[in-house]
Amino acid sequence: MVLSNRTMSGTFDDHATAQTTHHQNEIRYIGSREQGEMVVTTHPGGERLTPERSLQIARHSPSGFAVGYRGSGPAQLALAVLLDYTDNAALAREHYQTFKDEVISQLEYGADGTWTLTDADIEHVLHDDVAPTA
Repeated sequence: MVLSNRTMSGTFDDHATAQTTHHQNEIRYIGSREQGEMVVTTHPGGERLTPERSLQIARHSPSGFAVGYRGSGPAQLALAVLLDYTDNAALAREHYQTFKDEVISQLEYGADGTWTLTDADIEHVLHDDVAPTA
């Protein structure tokens, strides 16, 4: 599939092909705390991930996300991440508890005050059930 035959320099390249934005181990989600609230941003893009969409599927934690244990905040985060990553409600619903138990509950804030989730972290639970969104 050819997205564009124009290169960044403005010249044309008839052999240019689409490159997926998905790279193994690319950071997809970064969490931090702002005024006591967990803020999760998606990368690339820097969009804020909120619980609203995932709350339509399951209402574990209307007050927000959490990491580091197997409670309601981590469950809401797991569901929100899988829903965002796959854009597939049924798939997210099927896998989010396992994702919470195996990945989200193990996340810890680093010395810089953040945590990260990569494609590999997410696909560890999804295996071959989904192709990531570009």
